[in-house]
Amino acid sequence: MTNAPVLFAGHRGMTEVAEPRMAFTFVLNESLRILAVDDDPILREFAAVYLATPTACIETAADAEQGLALLAGEDFDLALIDLEMPGMGGLEMIRRIRADERLGCLPVIVVTGREDIVSIDLAYQAGATSFVTKPVNWRLLSYQIRYVLRAHRGLASA
Repeated sequence: MTNAPVLFAGHRGMTEVAEPRMAFTFVLNESLRILAVDDDPILREFAAVYLATPTACIETAADAEQGLALLAGEDFDLALIDLEMPGMGGLEMIRRIRADERLGCLPVIVVTGREDIVSIDLAYQAGATSFVTKPVNWRLLSYQIRYVLRAHRGLASA
């Protein structure tokens, strides 16, 4: 077997992509804690499996109330929050995070099935840092988390 490049047929013709035997690396390769809040148990499990690394710990909460309780008692580097949950919704949870003196600067990425203009606008108005739609590409979300954390730290040190 040769190490010939793999070609991918995209909308602009054939494109060379990474070698098929490229070594796997973790995207989230620093020590951090992430809280994933979603009423869907499958999405919570996926978040715990696909985002966890030897240095990244993923905690999950089944609803906004449980998420806020975890945030009140523990330190997290970032929160992933669904918009549509029974009881308190994600928008209200984000508003409460932003109103809390200790949590006000916590980076928040909305992870939702909603992709309409109103939902996007409301999420950012409530205080979301970033917005991702379901179904989730977990590798891409890992890179987005890394970028959001880098930008957050850069702003904090400025």
